[in-house]
Parts: sequence; structure tokens; C-alpha cells
Amino acid sequence: MLKKLFKIIAWIFGVIIVLIVALLVYVAIVARVDPPVPTSMAAMDGKVTEPSPGLFKIGNNWFRKSESGFYELYIEGDPFERGAAYGKLTKDLLYSQEKAFVDQLHTLVPSNTWINILRVYVGWFNRDLDDNIPAENRLEIFGVAESAPHDFDYIASAYQRMLNYHAAHDIGHALQNMSLVGCTSFATWDESSEDSSLIIGRNFDFYVGDDFARNKIIAFYNPSEGNQFMMVTFAGMTGVLSGMNNAGLSLTLNAAKSDIPSGSATPVSIVAREILQYATTIEEAYKIAQRRKTFVAESFLIGSAMDGKAAVIEKSPERCELFYGNDHSLVCTNHFQSDSLGNTELNKEHMRTSPSVYRYQRVEELLARDGKNSVEKTAAILRNQLGLNDADIGMGNEKLVNQMVAHHGIIFQPEKRLVWISTAPNQMGKFVCYDLNKIFSQGMAENKEVYEADLGIPADTFIQTVQYRDFLKYSKYRFPFFPKDDLLPDSVLKWNPSSYHSYMLAGDYYFDKKEYSKAVPYYENGLTREVASIQERDYMTSRIKECGEKQR
Repeated sequence: MLKKLFKIIAWIFGVIIVLIVALLVYVAIVARVDPPVPTSMAAMDGKVTEPSPGLFKIGNNWFRKSESGFYELYIEGDPFERGAAYGKLTKDLLYSQEKAFVDQLHTLVPSNTWINILRVYVGWFNRDLDDNIPAENRLEIFGVAESAPHDFDYIASAYQRMLNYHAAHDIGHALQNMSLVGCTSFATWDESSEDSSLIIGRNFDFYVGDDFARNKIIAFYNPSEGNQFMMVTFAGMTGVLSGMNNAGLSLTLNAAKSDIPSGSATPVSIVAREILQYATTIEEAYKIAQRRKTFVAESFLIGSAMDGKAAVIEKSPERCELFYGNDHSLVCTNHFQSDSLGNTELNKEHMRTSPSVYRYQRVEELLARDGKNSVEKTAAILRNQLGLNDADIGMGNEKLVNQMVAHHGIIFQPEKRLVWISTAPNQMGKFVCYDLNKIFSQGMAENKEVYEADLGIPADTFIQTVQYRDFLKYSKYRFPFFPKDDLLPDSVLKWNPSSYHSYMLAGDYYFDKKEYSKAVPYYENGLTREVASIQERDYMTSRIKECGEKQR
């Protein structure tokens, strides 16, 4: 009888194994993405030359390292030609950028088993991703992928990896409560600006590690169809996160609250790229956004020289709305504001529980207090580290405009075709200015600086202070996925004494050591401070209760 039972169990176990293998094979087949087929592969024959030291070229395409610390890239031609030139010119950066991304992935998911499960899931989730990306973009991404490293082929083919990386901003939505995505943007024009011009400022708060943010590229595109445009990017990325075209239309992205999606659609960076390349007015941008289905919610802040104002395109997987606001300024953080999308239960709950409304109110407060806006005042707002009414709520708090996680800060003056981008660290390094009128008219015959040296904005003096050096020490323990084996409560509290998070870390330290009576006062102190989210407040409250139960 027992022998028969063992046979039945073995048979069931064998069937389960076969089913799992069959499922994995099925997913691998269904999730495999075949690259597009260019009309000609001749662009891959182009050779990189170095006509002058530090300047690399393929035809009219060029790539160089600026003294500012930025890499600068000029790309032209049809989609596959652009991608091929992009990939060849940035080949070394493609490797370092992907390594930084993959290393951070292994930090977040240290188990190889779970990495493989995640790989299969993402492959399944994004099985239709290429069907939702325009053919032009697929060809360009394929051209880039031809120069991508093979070190990471265990994840997926180069083309499939490059395709999926374009949805990284969207995936970051699921990690909003880890401070990975929490951007702030605003615009002023007419009577709200000193010279009446349209001015847009934005912090792109997307954190995937310091290495990932190190090698920023300022890319200038001259496509065979559509507008010339610039964007701030990183090697391998052809979608847009922040950019402006030669018609004076600027675009920035702000993540909004989404339900967990069941499958992929068009990544928001690809929608943004289409808008920048083919729109010249707010209405044209809105029509493009309406045509595309996204799988996350997003706000696109559009500045338009032709319209002389800014507006926000609010897009969820179900709806698309255009929000203008009521005066000559506009603020956008991470919640919707239109009548329809702003009043959904999901958005209202997000406004109640997240730091978005607090940051929104702080920008409004600064704009009202500082008088008519200017480019310099915009930079100061982007760097502001105080809470409402100038309260000290701790460095790095998600309720701050400057959370010191920004991949970059950026300022646009569309009517003048001027753009300022911050150098490291975050938005606190000097802002480097580019004049798009000059960039797209002068070309590049020799290795020379193309930014406007006399229009730059100096670095924030804060980065020279003891407080900043203390913050760098504290930030080693800032995110949940950072190791805390050597954390010392006294040191963390000394480095960032006004932060609720310092007290939460100290409480966790003693809780993990089962010293519950010591943990409670730290949690209680943390709760008296400006806590970034309801989730963290609930966490400390529940820990206090748990400490009480464990001491009984």
C-alpha cells in the first residue's frame, strides 16, 4: 500500500514538473520578441572615426565628452541609421549603463532564482510590447541594440532588453513608495515671469543608483521626418524623459498613481518621444497622446512657444485629459488635477497618502513668495530643501522639492530655444545652457564646446557644506534595498537630525535586536516629525504596537 502511495506521489510530482517545464517553454516562445527587418543593413558598415582628439564621428553624427561632464550626441538620418550610429558611437557607455542597471537589479533581487522568475514574468508581461511601439522607434532601438553588449544575453537578447528598458520609468511606478519616482515640475508665463516668457522647471526624480545617473547624455536629434529636438538621456535610451524641439515645444514626465497593470502597452517615454518629434503645439501633443494606449498613469507637462503657455496632458490607461489651470502658472507633481481624472477614487487616495500634494503646495508657496519668476529663481526652487513655511523637515524627505535623488534638473525657455541641464550631483551642480538654434545650424566640424558658457547657473553652495557631507553618509542607509548591517543609530541621527526617517531607522535597529523598549521612543519621536507618507506613519505606529506585544 505504501509503495503504491509513493508511486502515485512520484507520478503527481512528475506531472507537475512536466507542466512547469511546458509552461516555461511556452512563456519563452510567446515572450520572445523578434527584431524588425530594416530595408538595408548598410548603416552597420559605418566606421567610427576620430577627426580630432575626443570627437568621434560616423558621417555627420558625432559624440564627445564635454568639459561640463556631460556626454553630447548628435544623430541624424532615417530610423535605423540613427540607431546604428547611436549604438556605435556610445558602445562603451552602453555596456557601463546596462551593467549599472543590472547590478542595481541584483541589489534589489539578490537571489538568482528570483531573478530568473522575474525575467520570465517580465517577458510574459511585455510579450506584446513591440506591437505597441511604432515601427520607427523599433527600427531605431534595433539599430542601437546591434552594438549592445552580449554579457547580459542571459536576461534576454540585446534587442529585447533594449526594448524593455524603455519601460523602466513605467515599472518605477510600482516602486513610488521607495522614492524612486516622485518628480516635480512647474511653468510660468506672461505676468508670472519677469520677462513675460514661458519658463519651465523640472526635477526628474528617478533613482536607480548613483552609477546609473553618472553618464548623462545630452542628445540632439535631426530625424529624417519630424522636428529636430534635444533630450536628456542615457546610453541605449531613445525614448524621451525631458526634452524640447526646434519649434519650442518642451515636454517633461510626472508619474501618477496607477493600478497594477495586467499587461504592457506603449511606454510613456515612447509617447513622449512621438510628441516631441511630431508636435509643435499643445493641441497637436494632446492628439498624439490620445492615440496611444499606456499601461500606467502619467502627466505630460507641455510647454509651447507657439501657444505662449503650458498645459498638462493627464493620461491613464483608460482616459486622456488636457488640463490648463486658471492663471499664468502651472504646477505638476504626482497627482492628477483635471475634473475627471482628478476625482477618481484612486487619485484621491493617492493625494491623501502620498507626498505629492505637499510638494505641490510648496512649489505654489515659493512661486507666490518669490515674485515674478526667472530662470535663476526656477533653479533655486528646484534646489529648495525646506518644507512648507520653510520648515526643516529633514534632508531627503519625499515631501521636499529637492529630495537629492534627481537624475537631473532641467529648465526650458521655449520662446528663446534655450535649455539648462544640471550637472552632478543631482540638480545641485551647475546648470549648463544650450541654444538649440545654434546647435542645429552649426553642425560639428571640430572638437569644441557647444554650450553657452556665459548663460550657465553656478552650482548650489550647499554641496560645499558639512551638512551635505553628512547627508552623503546618511544616504547609504536611505532606501529599503540598501544594506544596513553597519548602521549605528547615533550616527544616523547626527547626520540627518530633523528627519523622521532617521528615527525610523534607529527604531528598526533596536527592533531587529529585540531591544523593544529602546525602539519605541525612536518610533514615537519619528511620528512627531513630518512623515513623508501615510504608509510610513502606519508602519511606525504598527511597530510601536508590536513592541508592546512582544514585551508582555
